[in-house]
Amino acid sequence: MTKKEFVEIEAFMLEKMQDSAHDRHHIYRVLNAALDIAHYTDVELDTDVLVAACLLHDIGREEQSADLELCHAAIGGVMAYEFLLSKGWAVQKALHVKECVSTHRYRRGDAPQSIEAKILFDSDKLEASGAIGIARTLIYEGQIGEPLYIIDDEGSIVVDGGGAEISSFLQEYNYKLKHVYSSFFTEHAKEIALKRQKTACDFYEGLYDEISGNYKNGIVQYKELLAES
Repeated sequence: MTKKEFVEIEAFMLEKMQDSAHDRHHIYRVLNAALDIAHYTDVELDTDVLVAACLLHDIGREEQSADLELCHAAIGGVMAYEFLLSKGWAVQKALHVKECVSTHRYRRGDAPQSIEAKILFDSDKLEASGAIGIARTLIYEGQIGEPLYIIDDEGSIVVDGGGAEISSFLQEYNYKLKHVYSSFFTEHAKEIALKRQKTACDFYEGLYDEISGNYKNGIVQYKELLAES
């Protein structure tokens, strides 16, 4: 890939990055991780396709934000394909990038097939691991108005739930973040993720302990206060 091509693709990406949890720094971290994973991969790969796919993998997020029924990966794949064709890329290369982008989310049977697609998938999923995964999730949930936790009718902290039922950070952690460590395709990504796992686990457990301790101690005081009145 020439510097001119990189700058053109980068500029197109920067136009689309509006979400602070999925900003340009997220894109650059994914690209950096992908190049690192590629360095440890014995399989021959197309670096041009990998770099382009990393830069363009989240360009469909604005459309998804406007309509939550849409999938940013599928939309982004089409957008990436059309953009690269407009820049003179060969059809097969542009299609390869489309495949990488459209499968980086991996939902319902659309698993990445090529080595480039698997590396992009792994690089993006590393962003849900460790401290960075915690931080990005908290930023995103703040953007859409979700709280750290919710309390059920019995006064207990809700930690379970999934899919459309997710409405707090604690639920998101148990539904998604704590399971990400077993979902990688490449060995090097697995190694990186496992090194990060304890950081995320410690944060979650510390946060839960602080919240639950606050409620347990507060309930005692409430009862005493109400008993006196």
